Amino acid sequence: MDFTLNADEREIQSLARDFARREIVPVAAEYDQRAVFPHAVVEKARSLQLMSLGVPVQYEGSGLGAVAVAVVAEELAWGCAGIAACILLNDLVALPLLLAGTSGQRAKYFPLLAQGVGSYALTEPDAGSDAAAIGTLAARTPDGYRLTGRKTWISHAPEAAFFVVFAKTDPAAGSRGLSAFLVDRDLPGVSVGRPLPKMGQRASSAAEVTFTDVPLPRDALLGGEGEGFTLAMRVFDRSRPMVAAFGVGVTQRAFDEAAGYASRRETFGRKLKSHQGIGFKLAEMGMRAEAARLLTRKAAWQVDAGQANTLAAAYAKAFAADSAMWAATEAVQVFGGYGYSQEYPVEKLMRDAKVLQIYEGTSEIQRIIMVRELTGA
Repeated sequence: MDFTLNADEREIQSLARDFARREIVPVAAEYDQRAVFPHAVVEKARSLQLMSLGVPVQYEGSGLGAVAVAVVAEELAWGCAGIAACILLNDLVALPLLLAGTSGQRAKYFPLLAQGVGSYALTEPDAGSDAAAIGTLAARTPDGYRLTGRKTWISHAPEAAFFVVFAKTDPAAGSRGLSAFLVDRDLPGVSVGRPLPKMGQRASSAAEVTFTDVPLPRDALLGGEGEGFTLAMRVFDRSRPMVAAFGVGVTQRAFDEAAGYASRRETFGRKLKSHQGIGFKLAEMGMRAEAARLLTRKAAWQVDAGQANTLAAAYAKAFAADSAMWAATEAVQVFGGYGYSQEYPVEKLMRDAKVLQIYEGTSEIQRIIMVRELTGA
């Protein structure tokens, strides 16, 4: 059993770590306060091939595996989870194309990801964790399909060139009636709303997207009819290690900030870290960061090894997200009154961490998956 990263993984880790500290940290608070997409930072990341990491080399991507993506995600999220999402969520959009796309679809859409931004459109106002409750319809027509419905909280929709949209082709079939489609932004009937106001990860935009009788050709179908739910679940197994790595990065940053402050601050004539109540918090943060990192890399390694990773991905995503929220909250406590101030980064960590427990499957949904996998329910 070898936990050592290979040479390529160490190289991309070093690149991402340097990028986070040099390009992300100095501007993270500004983009958070302004709540605007960090185009300049994203373009710098693109120039260093830190975007579209999982896209094959022949389609202008980096062709890296899931472990490498997780390593990069941790480093970038250490700098800012919101900006990390702006850089890396193209890999979420790439996964359906990797798993179910035709050669023609890949040739058209992978270059768009290498040059711009795509969006993964699953969530609806009345269908979040319950993907089978999706109400968006793709009705068959003589030439293909006609798409009608509304999606919400779609990450990077304001910037997206195209969407991977999940819609019902057979409303009576429940989850088995769900299909996936590639939808160009400039098609008639596609409307993207204004960025939604958010508590955290404010640099990463999200918006509602409305589809009003959008005409789709037959080759817009991604995979086969009725295969959308299975495709979405396969995508989540592969994307959750990346999101878990965001949690690892936030947890590690919370520890680093809290440990640094506790090493400088003195109370009652002693360094803050020497008080057992604070020291134990730091110990717990370090332990959780390392445990979350190991769970995450195992889940990613299973993807690269071609193994089923549903349980490991659920473990990693839930534990890393919950640990990030806990560690960020405790970091605020270590800072005391200063932790509540925007002059220090820990209040932002606390806001950024919360959504990790919600998107890509809530922490509660991950536990439902665990029970199912562990008991065969």
